Amino acid sequence: AEGNLGVANALFAHFAEKLPISRWQRDLTDSTVQRNLGIAVGYLVIALQSLRKGLGKLQVDTDAIRADVENAWEVLAEAVQSVMRRYGIPEPYEKLKALTRGRAVTKELLQEFIVTLDIPDAEKQRLLALTPDAYTGLAAELAGEMDADAG
Repeated sequence: AEGNLGVANALFAHFAEKLPISRWQRDLTDSTVQRNLGIAVGYLVIALQSLRKGLGKLQVDTDAIRADVENAWEVLAEAVQSVMRRYGIPEPYEKLKALTRGRAVTKELLQEFIVTLDIPDAEKQRLLALTPDAYTGLAAELAGEMDADAG
């Protein structure tokens, strides 16, 4: 696919550069270029078919994805920062940055930090119950807004 796309792209680039230029013998050179449009389209079609075939061979490794997400506790920083802002804790981003700079964000590290926050216990419990695989933030709402904007 990559090679065929490269050839098609080179031909199309040449056509885009050549065809708009007006010269006395334009009809002679343009006809040669125009006869090759089909070749460029052919390379493009072959590339797209090859790409489609290659993509059809891909398999999603759901176990690897699940493991990556389960170990990505840093995604909960957004939720923690939002709650900190709601309760007027100054510099939430900077505090989390200081906590995590140069170290891996683990469940234990994040939960120890949450326990120290000066927020209502109900909010602490809600934050402590969050897991990376269950947290989506505002993604569903934002996706809904995008669908509404597109329609």
